[in-house]
Amino acid sequence: MKLLWQMDVPVDPKLITLMQTAADCALLQEGVLRPCAVSVRLCGDEEIHAINREYRQVDRATDVLSFPTINYPQGVTAGKADKLLRQELDDEVDACMLGDLILSVPHIYAQAEEYGHSPMREAAYLLVHGICHLMGYDHIEPEDQRSMRAMEEKILSAIGMSRDGESTVTDETLLSLAREAMKRSYSPYSHFAVGAALLCADGRIYQGCNIENAAYGLANCAERTALFKAVSEGATEFTAIAIAAENAAPWPCGACRQALNEFAPDLRVLVTWGDGQKDEMNLKQLLPHGFGAAELNGKPY
Repeated sequence: MKLLWQMDVPVDPKLITLMQTAADCALLQEGVLRPCAVSVRLCGDEEIHAINREYRQVDRATDVLSFPTINYPQGVTAGKADKLLRQELDDEVDACMLGDLILSVPHIYAQAEEYGHSPMREAAYLLVHGICHLMGYDHIEPEDQRSMRAMEEKILSAIGMSRDGESTVTDETLLSLAREAMKRSYSPYSHFAVGAALLCADGRIYQGCNIENAAYGLANCAERTALFKAVSEGATEFTAIAIAAENAAPWPCGACRQALNEFAPDLRVLVTWGDGQKDEMNLKQLLPHGFGAAELNGKPY
């Protein structure tokens, strides 16, 4: 999913990364196959208070506001409304606009403290809650509320952010997120799009795509894009990476194997390509006798 950000206040990059992953997973869990986009504004309480007062006649700040572009029929959500989605195709972003979200950053932190969980989990929940509204879910009637809560928990569980904190990211979810990342590839020279989804030991997921350059040697692979994003935000322990391409098995190149070996020599490497073909190997199989920090200290793995 394309998230069109407007940030009125400083935001921790970790929250942005997680919200992008949650948005991608929302479409996957809903079964929406068409590219979609959402405008997301991150602001303070004063700004969301003014919007809430103007558009909903509610004179207070709140945590999240949703403004859908689609008027779904009763009981229909985005996964069963492809014709309605097509009508919202925006040529400028090359995706179907689902609507606008406004999130209060102060509420993210205040509610995380109130409910006893992390700001990461609260940010993911509020974004997912808002996107569910944009996909046609509601919680006014008890039955509708149950359906919406079930979808929210399904999405959050898939990315390891469930309410009980015990959910695990499945291989299929990781592979699906790699396929989503592949759609953001910038590969005008090789025309070989690759996406990656790197799973951290703490459950976070970092996505990456290959990024090419007219000076060919400056290109960066999807695996290293995901890895460098993760390390730059403090993650250094990883358990698995999923890599997706279209027409051939995208096993990581030698440079990516070496870069991954620096942090996770026992990493599980999952690849998918073509019409759902999949394979798996351990990084040590892909890089036998790998050289890393331990070898420099005279302590081989």
